[in-house]
Amino acid sequence: MELVRRVGAYGILWDSGRVLVVRDGVEGEFPGIWRLPGGAVAHAEHPERAVVREIAGQTGLTVTVGPLRAVLADVTTCPEDDVALHTDRLLFELSAREGAMRDGASGDGAMREGASGDGAPGDGGGGSGGQARWLTLPEAARLPLAPFSAEALGLPVTPLPPGTHRSREPFAPADPDRRLRFGAYGLVTDPAGRILLTQIAAGYPGAGQWHLPGGGTDHGEQPTSGLLRELVEEGGQLGRVVELLGVDNLHNPAAFGPEGRPLDWHGVRVIYRVLVDVPTDAVVTESAGGSTARAGWFTRAQAVDLPLSDIAALAIGQSGR
Repeated sequence: MELVRRVGAYGILWDSGRVLVVRDGVEGEFPGIWRLPGGAVAHAEHPERAVVREIAGQTGLTVTVGPLRAVLADVTTCPEDDVALHTDRLLFELSAREGAMRDGASGDGAMREGASGDGAPGDGGGGSGGQARWLTLPEAARLPLAPFSAEALGLPVTPLPPGTHRSREPFAPADPDRRLRFGAYGLVTDPAGRILLTQIAAGYPGAGQWHLPGGGTDHGEQPTSGLLRELVEEGGQLGRVVELLGVDNLHNPAAFGPEGRPLDWHGVRVIYRVLVDVPTDAVVTESAGGSTARAGWFTRAQAVDLPLSDIAALAIGQSGR
């Protein structure tokens, strides 16, 4: 079975104690199932732009993106394509812009016919015959909800029957020169306020820069689990995730790395705050895979004098350097 990765961006939008949900039509990701609005992030697209685009296509609403509330990962099988699809789902708090409550986005809100967005194949758009509704949580709990939506809303999670999930279109062969990488990174500190940073090894993009601990997650792995695994591998530390800080989007159309040729890289990187209660000497283990040359603890004053990667500078608050 082929393993396929995808990143999706979804929105949690409230109005007078009701939340907006959509029901997929026959062409949707979950036909007949209700879920939060949103869909797949296209190549090089920032997740915040993707959720605005998808919701406009599914409901006619124009929304403003607020904080990133949660990041969930799930794996579903698509027997018709012989594919195991891993989806990293980013859930944003949204607000509707003034005057946006129109068309099919009020009352029981039938979605505009055929509105399914213009995202990548399998983006989970509403599809023909889909609907959008404002529902209270008790009302939503009585409907068949996609598991990720139920979890995000704090409702009981009920597994869907086999075969409920489907891909909207056959999965295209992977482009050998295009990469999608979903990663989880940490602003890692200890009780003294020191910051743990890792140095990128030679032969990798950004070689020599000091970077946040973390990296790409494995197929089927939750982002927080992947981050804590990487923290052990790259720094030899045991930490605990305490806060989700946000998401960073990276597109490099000609990234040159160990593959020996330029690749069109799209990286979606979520950033967490991590505490190491009992710090030890920072040590890179062999399982780090060679991309990390060394690791170290630094005071904030020391860190600002280092050559920082863009995501490290952003997280530390030095993005203007």
